[in-house]
Order: sequence, then structure tokens, then C-alpha cells
Amino acid sequence: MPEITVEGLSKAFGQERALNSISFSVHDKEFLTLLGPSGCGKTTTLMSIAGFQRPDEGAISCGDQVFFDQARNVDLAAEDRNLGMVFQSYAIWPHLTVFGNVAFPLKIRRMKKDASRRRVTETLDLVEMADYAGRYPHELSGGQQQRVALARALVYAPTVLLLDEPFSNLDAKLRERTRAWLKGLQHTLGLTTVFVTHDQDEALSMSDRILVMNGGRILREGTPEEVYRHPRERFVAEFLGQCNFLTGSVSAGADGGAVLRTAEFGEGIAVPAAHAGPSGTIAVRPEDIEIGAAFEPGTAATGASGTAGIAGIAGPEGTVLDASYLGDHYQYRVAVGTVQLSVRSQRPLAPGPVRVRIPPGVATFVD
Repeated sequence: MPEITVEGLSKAFGQERALNSISFSVHDKEFLTLLGPSGCGKTTTLMSIAGFQRPDEGAISCGDQVFFDQARNVDLAAEDRNLGMVFQSYAIWPHLTVFGNVAFPLKIRRMKKDASRRRVTETLDLVEMADYAGRYPHELSGGQQQRVALARALVYAPTVLLLDEPFSNLDAKLRERTRAWLKGLQHTLGLTTVFVTHDQDEALSMSDRILVMNGGRILREGTPEEVYRHPRERFVAEFLGQCNFLTGSVSAGADGGAVLRTAEFGEGIAVPAAHAGPSGTIAVRPEDIEIGAAFEPGTAATGASGTAGIAGIAGPEGTVLDASYLGDHYQYRVAVGTVQLSVRSQRPLAPGPVRVRIPPGVATFVD
């Protein structure tokens, strides 16, 4: 499959700038996710690649084929781009059967009936919908309708698959099962895929690479682990899961790192990255903070990962303000001085005094 290249793409709607000169590539067989809040520009980007939206500036190409180039006045029609598109609303025809919906793109392309029938049957087998070929959309569940929309997008062997929040109409349990199934299918087919979502769990679980967008710009690009662990910007850290932020003075640390000190953490928090200082802000994930009952020597602290902490928490004292049980972990809101921390642990703790510790290496600087 060819690589998609987007260069200097800009788009405005009246006075509002939806895209501000963004550039990126989607590699062969890669599952790339555009992640961000409503209005960040992710769907405008996808629709521009698909040919349903004309950008004001920039260029889009797929391998050697130029889809759009404003400078050269090139704008290939959507039907000539050979891209598979699955919309948020599925957009399947209510008056056609499952078979008829999937066959429709081949009918437009004037494929012979025998070849079309074979191709539709193969594709319905692929998405596990062959037994429903004669049913109409209103006779299907939301998950089944989504598979029909996907089959329709795959039936003519597109070069790239574009997905615009395809799971948003499914309930939580079905959404979880469907995204695992789709990721497996994408891997089996080796299909270059661009996926749009505002759901962090979908982005983290499905993507080879994530582009976090806001205000028409790409703020962070990387693998799910890179973006989650090293967000670089506060917006990215906040959008991609829960995060605690601490601001304080910065001094040089060991091995080229730094130490951040606040009134609550006077002993300092070791950060494995240099910082110019004299002050800075760090992000710390709730699951990375160790917590234990105050004055409880010999007790090991554990985070969400279940890794053992130190015996007797050597850190500042705090107070558990409230706790929530969430099945595989507890979520605590802990007051440490004037700061309130979100802490995740597998240990049950009663409201009251505790000690907390931020281990070396788990914090990262953000702008």
C-alpha cells in the first residue's frame, strides 16, 4: 500500500481557522490515529484526504498520485481517489439489503455481476456478516450495521481506509470488542488506515502512531506509549488520560536529569530530563504515585501496575479526601499541603492520613 503525505494543509471556515498548515505522513500498512477534542481539525483533515473537503492551501498525495495541490490547481475527485470511507453514522442505504449495500460501490464501477457477487460474498465473509446478506439495516444491531459499512468500504480493495469515529454509536462493551476485531482485521489485510477519534482508549489500544490535535495544529506525534508517557505539552497530558501537575523550582539532577522542588515535595522529585529552569511544571500519572497508610513501617506500596514500592512510604504526609472503587483499582483524591493529587492504587485505604511518594523517573516536564 502507498504512503499518504500531507503537506502544509490549511483550511478556514469564515474567520475560523480549522487547519493551520499541518504536515504529516501515514506509512505503508500503518494504523494512524488523529486524536483530539471536537473542533480541533481532525475530521476536516480526514475529509480533505477523502476529497469531500477542499483545503485552502497545501498538498495531499498517495504514493505517486497527487490528490490535491493548491499551488498546481490539482483536486482529484473523491471517487477517483480509491479510498475506503466509514462514516460516523455508517450511511448505509435503508432500502437495500446487506448484500445490496456492499455491492453498491461495485455497481457504480460497472463490475460484472458474477465478479461482483463473488467479491461481495468474500467481503461479507471477511467481516463475519455472510449469514446476514439478505437482511435490511433495520434488522441489524449497531455493531452489525458498522460491519456492513466497513464491508462496503473494503469491497473495492481501496488503497487506504479512512474511519471517522466509527464506534461512537456503539455501547461501551460492544465498542471494546469491535475495536479489537477491527485492529486484527487491519493487521491481517495490511491496510493503511487513518482513524479519527476523540476517545483516548481507542487511540491508545488501536494505533501504531497518534497525532494529537488542537486548534488546527498537531501538538504531539508518536507511538501510544511515547505520547502517553512524554506528552511534552500540558494539553496533551490532560487530554490523554488523567494527570497531576506540579510547578516548582528546578535544579540540576543526576545523569543529566533535573530535580523539581515544591513546598509539598521539599526533598525534590527526580525527573529524567534536563530543564533550563529556574522553574518548571511536571506531569505525573495517577498510577505512578505510591501511596500507603501513614506511619505504617514495613508495608509495601503498590500502584495500578501492581509493582511493589518501598517499605514504609518515605514521602510527605497527605490526607485521603475520597475514594472510588473501580474494579481493578482504587481512585483516590489526596490532599498534600495545598495540592490535591489524583492517585490510583490496588490497595484499599481508609479516608485519613497517608504518605505519598513520586518515584524517580515517572515525572516528565510539560510546557
